[in-house]
Amino acid sequence: MTSPSNLSDLSHPTGGRPFEVVRTRMAGRSGPFVIREDVITFPDGAEATYTVVTNPDSAFVVPYFDNSDTMLVRQWRHAWDESSWEVPAGTFDEGEDPMTCARRELAEETGLIATRYTSLGVVHGAAFLTGRAHMFLAEEITASDRNPETYEQDMEVRRLPFKEALQAALDGAIAHSGSVTALVRAAHALKLL
Repeated sequence: MTSPSNLSDLSHPTGGRPFEVVRTRMAGRSGPFVIREDVITFPDGAEATYTVVTNPDSAFVVPYFDNSDTMLVRQWRHAWDESSWEVPAGTFDEGEDPMTCARRELAEETGLIATRYTSLGVVHGAAFLTGRAHMFLAEEITASDRNPETYEQDMEVRRLPFKEALQAALDGAIAHSGSVTALVRAAHALKLL
C-alpha cells in the first residue's frame, strides 16, 4: 500500500456507494430527529444494518474580539451527564440558512452581535448523523442582551483570551468535538497555527 504525500492525493471510489440499500425502516421520531434502520447488501451478498439519525444542520460560532478574547458558554449536557464548555452553537430552525442560524445563536447565547463573519467550513459529526456543522469566525463585535432558550437557563458565559480557549481545546479541557474543531479552524484562519 502506498502512502500519499498529502490528503489531497487521496481519491474516493468513482462508483459511489459500495453497497445497495435494500430496505429502510423508520424506527422512531422525536421532534426534528428521525431514527431509521437501513438494511444494506454488499457485493458478496453479506447484509448489515446501519442505524441513521436524521438531524438538523447546526452552526458553531467562534467570537473574536478586537483584544483577542473569545467567549465560551457552559451548559449541562444531559446525554453525557456532565457540563461542557463550548463555543456558541445551535441547530437550524426550519428553513434557516447557516449565516442566519449563526447570528441568532451568537446573540441568543452570548448577547453578542458581529458585523463580520468568516466561514470556517462544514464538518460532519458522528458517522450515523446526517446533519452538518457549519462553522464561523465572528468579528467586529458589540454587546447586546442575551436571550437564551428555555432549556439553556443553566448556561454560563465566559470571556477569556482566545489562546486560552484554544489551549483548553488542545489539552482536552474542552471535549465538545464541534467546539474543538471550530476553535482550531478559527486559530488557523487567524494565522495562529
